[in-house]
Parts: sequence; C-alpha cells; structure tokens
Amino acid sequence: MRPFRRGSSTAVQRRIIPRDQHNISRKDFSRAALHVLYGLKDAGYDAYLVGGCLRDLLTGIKPKDFDVVTNATPEQIERVFRGARIIGRRFRLVHVRFKGDVIEVATFRALAGDDDHDDHLSRRSANGQILRDNVYGTIEEDALRRDFTCNALYYDIADFSLHDFADSLHDIEQRTLRLIGDPEQRYYEDPVRMIRAVRFAAKLDFDIDPDTEAPLSRLAPLLQQVPPARLFEEVLKLFLSGHGQRTFAILQRYGLFDALFPTTAEALADEDGASDLKLIHAAMRNTDQRLAQDKPVTPAFLFAVLLWPVLRRRLAFYLDHGMPPMQAMNKAAGQIMAEQVSVIAIPRRFSTVVREMWDLQLRLPRRAGNRAEQLMQHPRFRAAYDFLLLREEAGEIKPGLGEWWTRYQEAHPVDRDTLLASLSRRDSEPGAPRKRRRRRRRGGAGNQAGDGE
Repeated sequence: MRPFRRGSSTAVQRRIIPRDQHNISRKDFSRAALHVLYGLKDAGYDAYLVGGCLRDLLTGIKPKDFDVVTNATPEQIERVFRGARIIGRRFRLVHVRFKGDVIEVATFRALAGDDDHDDHLSRRSANGQILRDNVYGTIEEDALRRDFTCNALYYDIADFSLHDFADSLHDIEQRTLRLIGDPEQRYYEDPVRMIRAVRFAAKLDFDIDPDTEAPLSRLAPLLQQVPPARLFEEVLKLFLSGHGQRTFAILQRYGLFDALFPTTAEALADEDGASDLKLIHAAMRNTDQRLAQDKPVTPAFLFAVLLWPVLRRRLAFYLDHGMPPMQAMNKAAGQIMAEQVSVIAIPRRFSTVVREMWDLQLRLPRRAGNRAEQLMQHPRFRAAYDFLLLREEAGEIKPGLGEWWTRYQEAHPVDRDTLLASLSRRDSEPGAPRKRRRRRRRGGAGNQAGDGE
C-alpha cells in the first residue's frame, strides 16, 4: 500500500497491526495518557493515541507528549474528566490535567470541502490557507488531514492494536518524511508545515521525500502569511529541541531561514558573513550540547545570536558616522527588533534581555577600576560572557578578552586585583569608536572593541 492522496477517488485502506506484531507497549505511556485513554473507553467512546508519540517510540526516542483522539466531542470530553478545559478557536481541543501532566485530546476531524462556507466550523483564506477547522468526522477522515505519514499512526486502547492508514510504518522504517496528499496544496493550507518538515527531518534524521521537498524553496514566502506570534512558538521548537545546528542547515538549504530572518539572511550573504555563520553554528552546537545535558537554555540567547549579524553592521554604520557608542547601540537595536517582530513576535520579556546582552558586548572590554566587579553583578553578565566566548570562537574578535573574564571570575579577590593591575592604559579609560578620534568624556561608555577589532 502506498501513501494515499487526499481528494483522490481511492478509498482509504486501514491496515490493522495486532499487538503481537508491533513493539509498542502501554508501559511506554505516561500515567496521564493511560488515564485519559481508559477514561474515554470506559465512558463508551473510541480512544486512540496518535502521531508523534508513536512515531518517536518506533524510532527509539522517548516521547515528551502524548496526544489522544476520540469520537467524543469537546463538550463530551469535558464532561468525562474533572480536570478538562476546552481551548482554541482555530482548532478546538481539550486539555485534560492529571497529576500535573496535561494531555491534549482532539475530536476526529474531517477537512471541509472548498464549497463549505460555514465560518462557525471551517474557514479558509483566498489562497486556501486553513483559518479554522472544527468539522468533525471519522477516524479515516482524521487520518487524511494529518500532515506527514509518520504522524498518521493510531494506537487503539481497546485491543492494543496499531491502525495504519498511510503506509506509516513503511515510511518510518525507511526513515522517509512524506506529506499526505498533494504537497503544494498542503503547504498552502498551512505554511507552517514547511517548518515542521524541517524540524522532523532534523529531529528524526529522516530524508524528505522528493515530492514533499520540491515546493519548499518556491513556497517559502508563504511563511509571511503566518501570524508572527505563531512563528515565535515554531522557531522555539526548531532551535530549542536539541537539533538546532542540523535544523539551521536545512532551513538555509530551502530558503526558509530567509523567510524567518530576512535581515540576518541578507547579512550572511555579504562578504563579511563567514564569521557570522561560524558564530551561529557555534551557538547552535553549544545549545544542542546544553539541552543534551539537561542544562537550561533561554530564547533570548537564541535571538541575540541570530540577529547579531544585522546588529553588528548597523552599529558599525552609526559609529562610522560619528554617533557615540551607546547611542548607536540603542538606535541600531531598536530598529532591528522592530523589523524582526513584524515577522516573529519576540515577547518583550525576551527582547529586553537580548538588548541587555548586546549592550554588555560594548562594556565587557572596559574592566579597569571597579567596572569589572560592577559588570559581574549585572543580571545578564553570564549570558553576555557566554556570547563573548562564542564570538571569539567564531573568529569575529581576537582571543584574549574571554580568557581574561574566565580567569577573573575564578580568581581569589587578591588575584583579581593583580588581573586588574595588568590591564593596559587603554583598558583603564573609556575609549573612542574605532577609526575615529573623539575627545574623551568622563564616565563615557566603552567602544565596540569587542565588536570587530
């Protein structure tokens, strides 16, 4: 059986794999997932695990989330479980809470036909993008509206069998990522599917099927139609799931990074983009390592790195035109953030941290007197220091400053005085912007020595 195409005259073929012919076991499911599955079954409804959790189990990955589908409506689901809440307008779902975990439960859906104009249930934009999808259907119809074949497996709690509607097991075994239906139509329905294709290919180390791959570069501009708030969440999934370096490379291959970070893509393409590209790869590698070690990561660091190539150029422009360093930084950072949030809605709680990290790149070279101690007390010092190390690793700035800060943090107070005494006179005074001789002012901000010298 080959993957079906939605809208074709060929009937959906369900392949049922009994429990003794697959290796997925209930012991691999969370208690919350079992609570929901059996709760629905005992209430007389069909209940299935679906999608990513099954795909991950079959590829040797421990699932983080368990999604459930059922023939019960959201209102019926809400009546079954005490800790249930209906959410969403675009897709109405139910969140069921159980002992601190949340299980997402959806009703079987069927995509409405193109002539369905009932705005209460389903609505599309002029170019076919799905704006609302609350038309309920059968499990066969639900399988048709899944995005990729690897996500179209269903586990039946009634008899522990797997239900395969799209040759899902074959594609998982072949490590192939394939869209269900016509790829171009599916991307028009929801452009975020292009991002999901990259994310799954990177996470699962799957090859993208040629038909699924073919429209990506041409349709990348469709991402401009996606609400910026939704793209923010998708970008976090792309880069903060432990496979950021591979994800970044695939995004670049298909021009999808250009659609998400247009000004950064433009900067990377110029003659000075090599060190910026090294910086981004180093940051992605560092983030992947931290996630593998269960260390915390912050979206602010991600955006600080991804937008730094633009900031570096904009800052140099203003400095070369005689603007004082901190004024130039504030102007450049404000412009860049305003441009980027029109594409990806970076919340203020993160954009503020990004700008503080950038500001500290100008201040970290100025360590004399009590400046070093004051900088270490800054709440963003550690993030800015890590950023500085990556800039040195990428070859953007000469090595030495990062090592000095490493030694200073680890040193005894007496030894810190020795480190400060060893600084040159230039490190003891506020400097001038590069290539311009300006009269020094008492208490003036440091220059961008850490920004390209």
